[in-house]
Amino acid sequence: MIKVVLLGAGNVAFHLAKAFLRSDQIQIIQVFNRSEDAFSFFPNSLSTTTSLSKILDADCYIISISDDSINEFSATLPFSNKLVVHTSGSVAMNQLHSKNRRGVFYPLQTFSKNTEVNFAEIPVFVEAETKTDLQLLQKMGRSISKKCFEINSEQREKLHLAAVFVCNFVNHLYHIGYELATENDIPFELLMPLIKETARKLDDGIPSTMQTGPAKRNDKKTMAKQLEILHLQEHKEIYSLLSNAIANHYGRKKL
Repeated sequence: MIKVVLLGAGNVAFHLAKAFLRSDQIQIIQVFNRSEDAFSFFPNSLSTTTSLSKILDADCYIISISDDSINEFSATLPFSNKLVVHTSGSVAMNQLHSKNRRGVFYPLQTFSKNTEVNFAEIPVFVEAETKTDLQLLQKMGRSISKKCFEINSEQREKLHLAAVFVCNFVNHLYHIGYELATENDIPFELLMPLIKETARKLDDGIPSTMQTGPAKRNDKKTMAKQLEILHLQEHKEIYSLLSNAIANHYGRKKL
């Protein structure tokens, strides 16, 4: 069994813990967090600590904290020459302190504690300084996911950027759609079939071949009318920016 200590108790650590507990190749021997409050989300059977000096000996230590804190926190770990990895998409492996063997264990998904995920379908991206450590991380990844890949820090940074576009930005557009619908007494759930079908169509081809809408058709009258309907300047700017980007991609004239 691969002995693992989770360093952090946020959303990623919570879902990793659930996945690792289902694996017959990984044993979570401890969860560390500075505050005890977050431990309430984890099974009582797991050993926990709020003290760095009480961290147990393990085969792999997984840092799951905010990106800005990874470098500084890794320097405070009271041991050396251990495999220490982080779960960030945008932080380079070499940002971990060099006193330990460094690596990355990055599951590409959006995580919330109150939302179930199927970890078997989540791609896990690994990186390590040595072949032996890489093989261990690959074994861990394949024990919880059907999709485990080796990529370097530069590739992962670009992948994370792509994820920001297809997840974070798209979710904000869902929010704008929610506001436009609900403020006009239209249930947001009426848009759900459209949202689901738009995502499903990606199974049939690349996004550019699936594009529809007034900007693709160069329907200037519709776009001008919709711009007038929007009352927030920020929404107008987003609408114009995205419409012009679509028009430009398909060789249409901009708004």
